[in-house]
Amino acid sequence: MLNKNEHIEPLGNGIEIIVSPTHHFTTDTILLSDFANPKKNAKCVDLGSGCGTIPLLWCRHNKNLKITAVEIQPDAADMIQRSVEHNNLSENFTVLCEDLNNLKGKLPFGYFDVVTCNPPYKIAGGGITNPEEGKLLARHEASCTMEDVVKCASKLLQFSGNFCMCQRPERLTDALTLFRKYDLEPKEMRLVQGKADKKPKLFLLKGKKGGKEGYLEVLPTLIIENADGSFTDEMNEIYGCYQQNAGRQKNG
Repeated sequence: MLNKNEHIEPLGNGIEIIVSPTHHFTTDTILLSDFANPKKNAKCVDLGSGCGTIPLLWCRHNKNLKITAVEIQPDAADMIQRSVEHNNLSENFTVLCEDLNNLKGKLPFGYFDVVTCNPPYKIAGGGITNPEEGKLLARHEASCTMEDVVKCASKLLQFSGNFCMCQRPERLTDALTLFRKYDLEPKEMRLVQGKADKKPKLFLLKGKKGGKEGYLEVLPTLIIENADGSFTDEMNEIYGCYQQNAGRQKNG
């Protein structure tokens, strides 16, 4: 069941996930999962799914979703598949080990209700690269760019479907420009701050396929920690039944 250096992490409500030092998750992933919040029976795709955290978090409260997790790294895709089997979710949960630029004929275009992606934050060539391939692909645009991600999401979504992603604030202009380029009208945005006196460290953005231009709702800023380092009430609510393990992830 478990390979070397892997362990099982409980997510709450009986759902568990296989993680490793290379393929794990942080607060950003949990925030994006909560922000997307698919409705019952929605058809969903998580691009660059890593170890499958986002869709597995959805399954804590909604096992009726039709989910496809797309992941290019075979070892990570294998971890997702084993987590799916471990949680008895195989009926509604498909794992596709594939490059998101090569999905034609492998997933139906114009079909899905929700697409999510927690993409690489750093532009290829920007900053010190990680010599470990798995972490390099997760953090830097080595295998796909933000434009690749947005373009792919637009192809997968049906009219009025939603694409949700998170990114660093310095890339907000790029994200808004690409959303409109690929007919994903920005409809909701939320900034995330570590503490009230800190600068935003993340934004969450939702775009609607074929949506009308002209109205972007900027939600109240999400504050992760109180001044004493404890989680804010809203963060406790977001973590929910995973709260018993949240402290280990908040600084990831």
